Amino acid sequence: MNNDDLILRQQRLLIRSAELRITFSSQVQVIKRPLGLADQAQAGLQWLYRNPQWPVGALLLVLILRPRGVMRWGSRLWWVWNTYQRTRNLMATLPLSEMNIKS
Repeated sequence: MNNDDLILRQQRLLIRSAELRITFSSQVQVIKRPLGLADQAQAGLQWLYRNPQWPVGALLLVLILRPRGVMRWGSRLWWVWNTYQRTRNLMATLPLSEMNIKS
């Protein structure tokens, strides 16, 4: 390869690189919004970890104002949690062939 061939190849590669950047930027627009929502959710969770007094205070306020509703929802959530635990334990004890999973 001589110098002219290398320069031509470099120009073609630069053009191809520009085309790929344009294509990538248009394809990224599709996932930009879901990733933005995920970033907001992560920021919200980080705020909750740094400021635990607010969710605890809100829970105490609801507990004081609506104790019967809290107990009702608490018992429902406890039942759901226990059902989930039992189902998970049952699934862990089943052999793979009974779950129709091929390993």
